[in-house]
Amino acid sequence: MSESYRVVVTSEGTETELSVRAGRTLREALLAAECSPYGRLSEHANCGGRGLCATCGVRLADGDEPDHWHDRLAARFGYPRLSCQVTVDRELRVELLDDKLVWGGRES
Repeated sequence: MSESYRVVVTSEGTETELSVRAGRTLREALLAAECSPYGRLSEHANCGGRGLCATCGVRLADGDEPDHWHDRLAARFGYPRLSCQVTVDRELRVELLDDKLVWGGRES
């Protein structure tokens, strides 16, 4: 039996607690729990989790060091992390970007 981790998702003022199997991508876990990381314009038009379109961005409360090229740039300039490039290997707190159309804005 594989290990699972607690992932707390914040969206529109509510918190949802998920139990996510270790090694699963955050994007997969969010979609399976009907907590979509996508904006309304990218819900059906995205790259399918290959790290190319940057539409599955979320904010991580205590993220690890990014290892995907896009996430390294995003962290440097305050943009969201790609949920398709985050592997669940510990407990996480995730904030969905409720007001994004496609990519999500820069942190103020």
